[in-house]
Amino acid sequence: MIQVKKHPYEIGENYFIRTITHHYTGKLIEVYDNELVLTDAAWIADDGRFKDAVESGTFSELEPFPDSRRVVIGRGSIVDACTVTFPLPRNQK
Repeated sequence: MIQVKKHPYEIGENYFIRTITHHYTGKLIEVYDNELVLTDAAWIADDGRFKDAVESGTFSELEPFPDSRRVVIGRGSIVDACTVTFPLPRNQK
């Protein structure tokens, strides 16, 4: 029997997410029909060079949310998302 996935996201993975207006990093903990929920998230005000950002987590400017805070992102605003292997940024820059 073929298993049909409801979404392409992997719970527990770290993501870099671009929305129409903002960019975020965080650990994905829940997926709903219309939202993603992240922890240890950061708003990326300026990602700098895109390749450097998604490969190494080198960002020009970022603002982390408080540790372990649940951050909800509307799925309708997502442009793209990719898993990342670098440690999630936790310091303001």
